[in-house]
Amino acid sequence: MVRLDKVNKYFGSLHVMQDIDLEVAPGEVVVIIGASGSGKSTLIRCVNGLEEFQSGHITVDGNELLPYGKSGRSLQTIRTEVGMVFQQFNLFPHLSVRDNVTLAPIKVRGLSRDQAVQIADRLLDRVGIADQADKYPGQLSGGQQQRVALARALAMEPRLMLFDEPTSALDPEMIGEVLDAMRELANDGMTMMIVTHEMGFAREVADRVIFVHKGRIVEEGPPETVFDSPEHERTQSFLARVLKH
Repeated sequence: MVRLDKVNKYFGSLHVMQDIDLEVAPGEVVVIIGASGSGKSTLIRCVNGLEEFQSGHITVDGNELLPYGKSGRSLQTIRTEVGMVFQQFNLFPHLSVRDNVTLAPIKVRGLSRDQAVQIADRLLDRVGIADQADKYPGQLSGGQQQRVALARALAMEPRLMLFDEPTSALDPEMIGEVLDAMRELANDGMTMMIVTHEMGFAREVADRVIFVHKGRIVEEGPPETVFDSPEHERTQSFLARVLKH
């Protein structure tokens, strides 16, 4: 589903992705961990073209992204096939929950209002907030808003879902409800790349865990291997810090 081949990314002189090689199989859940500033979020933002990269190749479901935004039509195809949920909810405050979810299917996919509403109501039920459909984002809790953002991404019927620390802006009591929705999505076989600091969740849902340090993948493997017997010194020190809390 996803392949990165020798991908390099710079911010000025800062080399934030260094010869990244990575493949994600259809239906696989890959969780990316690492310290702040290690390049985790940049990696997944490159997968759907939100960040340009300087060299290498990225292929998503057979569509190739080229360096420096040369991908043209393939970039638009990738963006319609890849859903993304960010740290911030990015909902339109002047639209109802239902209208936030129906907007892209109507505008981008050309669905009728009735078709889009059917999809929206099904997805809002799936993420457990069908009863909030007529409210506005400002009337919802943070956890509810993030579940609306998830339903909005799913409304485009993506083949791949990307998550960039989707619970980091939430109060602790709201984190569980978002993770539950993501857990169900993983159980349904969605291909997912997830950047998160929720190590318990990563251990539970990941098929593979990747540890990124200073722009490089330094360790990867099944969660039980990476968490219980990490080989790389950097992975060991990172996990020793984060698993204390």
